[in-house]
Amino acid sequence: MALQALQSSGVAFRKILSHFPEELSLAFAYGSGVYRQAGPSANQKNAMLDFVFTVDDPVAWHSKNLKKNWNHYSFLKVLGPKTITIVQNNYGAGVYYNPLVVCDGRVKIVAMNENVSLRSALDKNLKSAVTTAFLMLPESFSEEDLFIEIAGLSYSGDFRMVIGEDKTKVLNIVKPNIAHFRELYGNILQENPQVVYKTQQGRLEIDKSPEGQFTQLMTLPKTLQQQINHIVDPPGRNRDVEETLLQVAHDPDCGDVVRRGLSAIVRPCSMKQSIKGIFTGGVKKSVIYSSLKLQKMWKGWLRKTS
Repeated sequence: MALQALQSSGVAFRKILSHFPEELSLAFAYGSGVYRQAGPSANQKNAMLDFVFTVDDPVAWHSKNLKKNWNHYSFLKVLGPKTITIVQNNYGAGVYYNPLVVCDGRVKIVAMNENVSLRSALDKNLKSAVTTAFLMLPESFSEEDLFIEIAGLSYSGDFRMVIGEDKTKVLNIVKPNIAHFRELYGNILQENPQVVYKTQQGRLEIDKSPEGQFTQLMTLPKTLQQQINHIVDPPGRNRDVEETLLQVAHDPDCGDVVRRGLSAIVRPCSMKQSIKGIFTGGVKKSVIYSSLKLQKMWKGWLRKTS
């Protein structure tokens, strides 16, 4: 959900949640409206805020939100909360996206229920991001190198990076926010036995032996492991995933294989989600939102060539 911020960052973030039904498992905001970025988004006033709300019962939540915020939805609202939930869950990234919703305030993590499973999933996601980035990096690298790889994971294979997004987007996210990344991933890096983390120098060394890479590959999310297996395993052989990962661990191009597997996940998902956004956001809002993205891409291109 993209909310057009109308007030300054001093506004209490809880005020935003008062516009929506209370039953949220997790709510957070991200993007240039929350964290300072380099490039054309650096000094935007009234910047757009991107929010993610997670709920346990989408049908019940959309039912209440339709009553509270009927105008937030596209024409799909006339089909009711069940249809909205079907569109949300069965297409693209499993997200129902409402762009250009007028609201107020600025936040980071707004609310989180004490849900052990949710907390565990978030922690696991952070560790998976680090492991995936390790596999695509050399034996020695800087903190900035690592954080650029992590920030770029969700853009790997995303067709919007070809048209619609500033090509320096990932770098613009990372450079002004090294301290935030360090705070988020510091403990994971310090506790990982495969990493030598030289915090004073801001550098890291990772075990790139076949044994070390195999250990990392075996801790990747199952979906990514299966994509790697699909890429490497010739048709008809149907090898065990573990056997394929062992082969990849010995491959000098291991990082490239992981990147291809990641792209194979992101690419179709990003395309489906973008198409779905036309229906969930409505044609008019989608055109406006896309034009804003293209303007940012154009400014980034001009800045790079000037």
